Amino acid sequence: MSTDLQIQKSFKRNRTNIFWVSLRIIFTGLILQVLGTQESFAQDKLESKGHIPILGWYSIPPEEATSARYMEMRDAGFDYSFSFLGNLEEVQKSLDAAQKAGMKIVIGCPELKTETEKTVKRFMTHPALAGYFLRDEPAVDAFTELGNWAKRVNAVDAKHFCYVNLFPNYATSIQLGTSDYREYVNKFAKEVPLHFLSYDSYPLTTAEGVYSKWHQNLEIFADEAKKIGKPFWGFAQSVLFDDFHEVPTLATMRVQMYTNLAYGAQGLQYFTYWTPVSSTEDFRGAPISLTGKRSAVYDDIKLLNQEIKNLAGVFFGAKLISINYAGKETPMGTNRLSTLPASLKVLETGGKPAIVSILENGDKRFLVVVNMDYKHSIQLTLLGNDSLKRILKDGSIVPASIYDTTVDVGAGDIAVYMF
Repeated sequence: MSTDLQIQKSFKRNRTNIFWVSLRIIFTGLILQVLGTQESFAQDKLESKGHIPILGWYSIPPEEATSARYMEMRDAGFDYSFSFLGNLEEVQKSLDAAQKAGMKIVIGCPELKTETEKTVKRFMTHPALAGYFLRDEPAVDAFTELGNWAKRVNAVDAKHFCYVNLFPNYATSIQLGTSDYREYVNKFAKEVPLHFLSYDSYPLTTAEGVYSKWHQNLEIFADEAKKIGKPFWGFAQSVLFDDFHEVPTLATMRVQMYTNLAYGAQGLQYFTYWTPVSSTEDFRGAPISLTGKRSAVYDDIKLLNQEIKNLAGVFFGAKLISINYAGKETPMGTNRLSTLPASLKVLETGGKPAIVSILENGDKRFLVVVNMDYKHSIQLTLLGNDSLKRILKDGSIVPASIYDTTVDVGAGDIAVYMF
């Protein structure tokens, strides 16, 4: 073979190799560019100095108070445990077990009332102590006594909170001790010095759907808490206790918790974690059954609690700026959505009911849209300017423009935007 022919063949081989190498470089560059673009969409995440505390009622019975049980509860996303404890030894055992699992307990026992100062001094330095339970659903005539009790506790331990939970607005005037619910909340706030206000409500019914006075309850409670400059805590039903209320599902718990958060709640509670033993009510279907086994509700709560913690940058420390309702009808005691922030052009739900909340958190403002229907999804159409961001369930911040202007919001779920 001549030298010229060898040179020509070598040149052709090199030229072919150069072509394929160049093609690979270009192709690899395109892939990296695409991946880099996708990464830039989701590289920023919301930051937060803390998260919304989550409490479980009827959590760990004294006979089940082991570090493994508290670890199981913590793994489901709970921060605080509350169970009715019979004596000081049960309190000590529960606190010690909770400490090993990194959980905290709201304690309650007869000695906390009969020997307040002595009991508080015994437990106030325990690392697993969250606070002191005083009373559930008191009437007005108990406020003076509760106020004095809270003052005795606070005089010894001002660090940990005292806990009293109030009635919802569907309680009777006999239960409340007043004819007006706002008066009931207002009197309590003035007479009982607490770190925060709390009330329970179980608004999802098999006959009516969402109880008509639930949102009015939130309007009053959030407003009264704002007046005194204190946060409030809300509830979700996670156990079935009659055939009148809905069976707990991910959707029913989502709509309750996200509605609380849309109103600015700074604490969340589930009733219950463990299935209570009762001679008067038929409790069933809690995250942990009477036999101590997990139900499907455990996994639902674990998922929901993780979502809430991921969105701490939206909700923890947030202040409610406005809350309105979209849809054909608005609930009792609430306001219809009539105007939008300047950066938003269109917000439509196809006539379906939705809560539209604007929260302020530091130098950021968030739009939170809650699908009030816990059985069906809705189509949310939102148009805004180029600065509009969407907050994903993992806390990622992405341009809203990478999504269609109409998105699906699942049953009882939320869509969150930053503007």
